[in-house]
Amino acid sequence: MNLKIAANIVALGMIAFTLDYASPPKVIEQLSVVSTGVVIPWGDLSAKLVEAGVVDETKFRELSQLQGNIVMNEGNAHVMLNGLWAFGLANKNDILEHGPMMDRKYGGAGNFASTGGWTLAQGSAMDHYSMHKMITLTPEQQKKVENTSKNIFRPCCKNSTYFPDCNHGMAMLGLLELLAKQGATEEELYQVAEKANTLWFPPKPTGGCSV
Repeated sequence: MNLKIAANIVALGMIAFTLDYASPPKVIEQLSVVSTGVVIPWGDLSAKLVEAGVVDETKFRELSQLQGNIVMNEGNAHVMLNGLWAFGLANKNDILEHGPMMDRKYGGAGNFASTGGWTLAQGSAMDHYSMHKMITLTPEQQKKVENTSKNIFRPCCKNSTYFPDCNHGMAMLGLLELLAKQGATEEELYQVAEKANTLWFPPKPTGGCSV
């Protein structure tokens, strides 16, 4: 998919990105990390997730807030986490179908927090697990996702994104897929992942009295 990114300085020092899919491909520089958060090319995925039944809109009304290019920040990180969780769970990908989630020693992919814990769908989470072609990656893009996902870990359980057994891991997988589709390099994927993790796992305050 071709992409043109135009960066403009707007109010509050935020950088807005405009996507033009008809233009010639260009090298992406600082695609998604800005001072205010992480820019996510979400597009119309909210509507697609509802249409496919991955999300029951009566259970996740905040999903309708996610449209177009979104700056994920401290204020909306929890909503974006759930949106990316739904997308990462549902979008068809080899990591879900042939990675450690399918290892027989775990008794099936449906036994993890990232699957059994997704209760906002129509039907069960496994009715949607890697079942919907919302975006399709090229072999090169898929390789980037696989390479980086094996080296991106989350503080909650120390597992890599290649083993997305919790909500944060599944959301990170979805984020990597979206950005790889836009042409992000592996270096950029690592940068975005680091910023996303700081939003999902904010540092705990230190100092002062403890009880």
